[in-house]
Formats: sequence, C-alpha cells, structure tokens
Amino acid sequence: MAEIQTQKLKELVRRVMTTRQVEMDCQGCYEQLDQFVEMKLEGKDINQAMPLVQNHLDRCGGCCEEYEALLEALQSLDGETA
Repeated sequence: MAEIQTQKLKELVRRVMTTRQVEMDCQGCYEQLDQFVEMKLEGKDINQAMPLVQNHLDRCGGCCEEYEALLEALQSLDGETA
C-alpha cells in the first residue's frame, strides 16, 4: 500500500514541477485534437506547432486515449484508401 502511495506522490510532484504558466484543459484539447492528429499524420512537428495540446496529452490519460484512438482510426482509414 505504501508503495502505491509513494508512486502517486512522485507522479503528483512531477506534474507540479513541470506545469507551465499557460495550460490547456480537456475541452480545449478536444477542440483541437482533430487538427493535431491531421498534422501528426502529415509529418509536421506537432510539438512546435501545437505545444499546449502535446503538453496536455502528456499529462491527461483520458485525452491521450482519445488521441490514440483517433490517430489509429485515421491511420486505418488511410491504409484502406491506399
């Protein structure tokens, strides 16, 4: 039990230490997720073009799952049309 609490505490401290002055919430991330995925598929530098979205995805498991699902869906569609 103590090991789990230690891991959670370490993760919390890591998140606090790496916060930015400007952050994005889940709603903002969802609103830009399609554009973010399209840029990723086009091979653009998304870390430079949309750093707030990338930062949010690095921190938010739920949004990251949505991103990965959308990316996978679009990649599979692209594979079907090729």
